[in-house]
Amino acid sequence: MTSVPPSAVDPASSDKTAELQRAFAMFNQVSAELTQAYEALQARVASLTDELAVANGELRRQYREKEALSERLSSLLDALPAGVVLLDATARVTALNPAAIAMFGERVIDEHWGDVVARHLEPTLTVGEWRLGEARLAIAESILPSGDGRILLLHDVSAALRMKEELERSQRLAAMGEMAASLAHQLRTPLAAALLYTANLGQPGVGDEARVKFSEKASGQLRRLERLIQDVLLFARGESLGRDVMVAGDLLQEVAQTMEPLMRQHEVAFSAVDGCGRSILVGGRKALFGALVNLLENALQATPAGGKICLSGKICGDWLHFSVADSGPGVPPDKRDRIFEPFYTTKGQGTGLGLAIALGVARAHGGTIELGSPATGAEFVMILPAGPAQQDMRDE
Repeated sequence: MTSVPPSAVDPASSDKTAELQRAFAMFNQVSAELTQAYEALQARVASLTDELAVANGELRRQYREKEALSERLSSLLDALPAGVVLLDATARVTALNPAAIAMFGERVIDEHWGDVVARHLEPTLTVGEWRLGEARLAIAESILPSGDGRILLLHDVSAALRMKEELERSQRLAAMGEMAASLAHQLRTPLAAALLYTANLGQPGVGDEARVKFSEKASGQLRRLERLIQDVLLFARGESLGRDVMVAGDLLQEVAQTMEPLMRQHEVAFSAVDGCGRSILVGGRKALFGALVNLLENALQATPAGGKICLSGKICGDWLHFSVADSGPGVPPDKRDRIFEPFYTTKGQGTGLGLAIALGVARAHGGTIELGSPATGAEFVMILPAGPAQQDMRDE
């Protein structure tokens, strides 16, 4: 075999061979790196697939739990005896539970709640209570957590109100039974005095002047007796309230004009301050008038000549405050807890029913009477729910 001398090998060919070898080695290295990256990617995909499967399983479990909870809540709403009304942000009815459907019917869905109220409900003297036919509803309202609507809970309180009325009637009858002996004594005193005066009228030789005097005294005792009987009957049966619409300031001025001559006769400085604006009251005008007069008469009996009595009214949010303040000796601390008890009195005359009747009138109108704690004297504040201002009513 003939050998080729080294000088005969082409240098350019040798360089190309070396370059190809280097390129092939780099290709092998890149291929190995790609293979490793692919394997790592496959492992990551498998891991993410496992994690996604776990997450999907958790989501499905949570969905099933929420679905079960939603079904339970739906069942509870269906079984709830109170009515539930769902309103959107524009106050339109979007959903009702069966109890609410029984009250208003399904056709109210998508109606404005104000239209539903105007057609089905009638306001009562108690704030938050409405009349639906013969039923009385208490309506509570709450804003949805999302803030895009409200939920209303309508509870029939008719049975509770009947029980409350029966309880109050039983309490009045029980109080009357306990104090029957005291009342009989109070009735006997003016009756015996009237009989004595009328007996003197029939005595021979009584002059005209004495006869007139005996007649006036007998009439006064009979009027006192009549007042006692009226107070007892009023307390026993409670006050029958009407639905008179009155301006609060006008009622205050009427009471002030009625009592002013009596105050002047007893030499007591009397003032009336009207801060009620044009707010109105709905209820029994005669009953409210009598309750305020009663408070003023009590103040007059406790205030000596030269003292002061102030009747004032003011509006406090949704409530009207009628205050009767006097400069008398005030109510002793040991008597404050009993001052509104029926038949309890610190006076020599009277039935002790005045404050009890006034408190009953205030409660019947959805309010109350509170005994204040002034520095001197006594203050009784009758608190009643206020209606809209008279101008606002005209605007509607």
